[in-house]
Amino acid sequence: MTVDSRTQNRERSTFSRRTVLGMAAAAAVARPAIAQDSKARTLRFVLNYNLGFLDPNTTYAPTTTHGRAVFDTLYGVDNQIKPKPQMIEGQEVSADNKVWTFRLREGLKFHDGEPVRGRDCVPSIARWAKRDSFGQLLAAAIDHMEATDDRTFKIYLKQPFGPLLDALARPTGIPLCIMPERLAQTDPFKQIPEIIGSGPYRFMQKEYVPGSRAIYERFEGYVPRSEAPEWTSGAKIANFDRMEWLMIPDMATAISALKSGEVDWVNYVQPELAQLVVSDPKLVAAVINRISTLLYFNFQNPPFNNVALRRALRDAVNQEDFVQAVVGDDPKLYQICHSMFGCGLPGIVEMPATSRSLEDSKKAIVAAGYKGEKIVVLDSTDVSFLSSGARVAADLMKRLGMNVELQSMDFATLAQRRTSLAPVEKGGWSMFCTSADLPALQNPGVNYYIRSGWVGAYKNDEVDSLTQRWVSATEPAGAKQTFEQIQRLSYEDTPMIPLGLFDLRTAYSKSLTGVLPCSTAVFWNVKRA
Repeated sequence: MTVDSRTQNRERSTFSRRTVLGMAAAAAVARPAIAQDSKARTLRFVLNYNLGFLDPNTTYAPTTTHGRAVFDTLYGVDNQIKPKPQMIEGQEVSADNKVWTFRLREGLKFHDGEPVRGRDCVPSIARWAKRDSFGQLLAAAIDHMEATDDRTFKIYLKQPFGPLLDALARPTGIPLCIMPERLAQTDPFKQIPEIIGSGPYRFMQKEYVPGSRAIYERFEGYVPRSEAPEWTSGAKIANFDRMEWLMIPDMATAISALKSGEVDWVNYVQPELAQLVVSDPKLVAAVINRISTLLYFNFQNPPFNNVALRRALRDAVNQEDFVQAVVGDDPKLYQICHSMFGCGLPGIVEMPATSRSLEDSKKAIVAAGYKGEKIVVLDSTDVSFLSSGARVAADLMKRLGMNVELQSMDFATLAQRRTSLAPVEKGGWSMFCTSADLPALQNPGVNYYIRSGWVGAYKNDEVDSLTQRWVSATEPAGAKQTFEQIQRLSYEDTPMIPLGLFDLRTAYSKSLTGVLPCSTAVFWNVKRA
């Protein structure tokens, strides 16, 4: 890490309560005539880290939250994570399961006033499919797509794709956001030049201040569905005229602003500070989702291009050390999980754990062929449970006799840094701690950690082949058997090390009602009591 980047991180980490108050005061000066009822119609939301990317086809948690607010999707999911039509009025599939015909709802509009057409959906699917892991699987099965009229488009498959609707409904990772044709034709690996969505809120690009704030206004032209809202499906009714998002990386500052009424909602609460919210009768601390933290490797460079070493480190990990560092020692607050998938979900097989003493683990590390290579662990300082995982892992590896350097940065910097495959002596990395909610691990389509193609250059041809067999299966029994094979093979090859599960909470004022359970904050249905 350079001196300049360390300086920037220090500046970010010193974001103080004075900063929040100053921003609120500046807003008051800029709008001296705001009436009390106008303030009541503004939702003040805190992101825990910078909204660094605006293009919804980006794997970055704040961008997913932003994308859900601004863009609509063809399908959503209900509380059982089952796909439900959202922009779609209905669909038909041919007898051979190779031709899907989709019909859009009436009245769908983009924020520039143009109607949403079939010719917007086709390139939106194609662009998304180049970036999302589930989308890449679907793209490999697609022969071609076409818009047959303004409200109809078709997907022609080379072979059946069993979870097609699950892919289009993608509740985690990169959601399939529908954008105008001209934007959907942008290179998927470049940011789109403007944010023109199709959802309940418009992004006010001229008021966006990177690292500080983002502003959204209700889109009066949005036509919601009639069904009750669940997760990312149903009626998306925007009850606020305006949303003001503040980006406050310091959790204590964010909670202080929430307790004083300066903000209405904090995206997530670090587990070690949750009691500050739970003990306040004016606030609600609601479980967003059960989270899995995991260690992910750079497979391109030594030493973790060695599968024997990955297994030896996996078996040296005591998951309780990691989860208890986050939530404490109450076993009701965490779950041990020896699986590359989400324990407790349908069809998940947990693997037998290997328990070794520290001395035996040291011997296993040497026997695996570790020769003292430098290991760079990236530490995301503004996401406490990720930082905790990185630091516990670094301490463990040092006690195992490994040559470890912990490099600290904010999450946005880490997200950029992890795309590099350079050796560690040229600014590369060896390992970082990341997280996934359980819906992002529930099957081989969404779980991109166990397949080829994500950061770190992991490759497993057998898993990729079995995943193709899984998506092509038309019978549940065949899909189940293939899924179990993938789980066992993935655990043996160890593309990541699971560190256990715990609940992550969001916090908001009791003056808000209608906050929906979802793996990311969604703003429809929310109103002020």
